[in-house]
Amino acid sequence: MEQEKIGKFISELRKEKNMTQEELGELLGVTSKSISRWENGITMPDISILTLLTEYLNCDIQELLNGRKRTKEELIDLKDTIDKLIEYENIKEIKNNQKFNKYNMIGSITLVLALLNNVFPYLNYIFNPNIAHFVQGGLFGISICANFISVYNRSHQKSFCEKKKEVLNKLNKKTKLKN
Repeated sequence: MEQEKIGKFISELRKEKNMTQEELGELLGVTSKSISRWENGITMPDISILTLLTEYLNCDIQELLNGRKRTKEELIDLKDTIDKLIEYENIKEIKNNQKFNKYNMIGSITLVLALLNNVFPYLNYIFNPNIAHFVQGGLFGISICANFISVYNRSHQKSFCEKKKEVLNKLNKKTKLKN
């Protein structure tokens, strides 16, 4: 990090805004001497002031610490990276929606099958009555579980399997630390 380069950059941005060192100092709550020291590369702004400084000078922290504005190519690369991140998040959301739809469909179908058995006892034709009631209860259970999983997947980014793996990894790390 080149303090002189950063200082010159601060000076340029301040002058672009038609501000004096005193005016910038007032906005930041520092003296004009501090601004002068920054611009001459003698000292650097305190880290607690950097965000506020970049706000007033209309740049970002990376540009400030590099001592220059980003080039057109860098901005294009940054835009491409952001676009890829957005695309990645969209794909993740689509997959999450597909999971939700799959489990929701399973839950809905099994619920309809279980409820239909109350109106038309079709399971009694397939199984004897005791087993038919058991199967109907199983269908209700499956529908409740599948709908619960679909709601969970809808509201959480991680599936049950991913959460389980994460918990197991944490447990393994703890047991390794104890040994």
